[in-house]
Amino acid sequence: MKVKVTEQGVVIPKDFLKGVEEVEIRKENNIIFVIVTNQTDPIFEMGMNPVNCGVSDASEKLDNYIYGSVVSN
Repeated sequence: MKVKVTEQGVVIPKDFLKGVEEVEIRKENNIIFVIVTNQTDPIFEMGMNPVNCGVSDASEKLDNYIYGSVVSN
């Protein structure tokens, strides 16, 4: 796709940015990069939808339940 450069710059079609909230624009040599920056790290989503498994101390003794052994502090 070719677009004209105006006084304000160029317009990126919204279809290219579906679901994108933020981008980083960078120029290296003669290449302009548009990089999506709003991707979240899945680690931050842990615990968002907890399930009830009948264990009251899972957050305190997580290693015991995952590895099946007692881990000393």
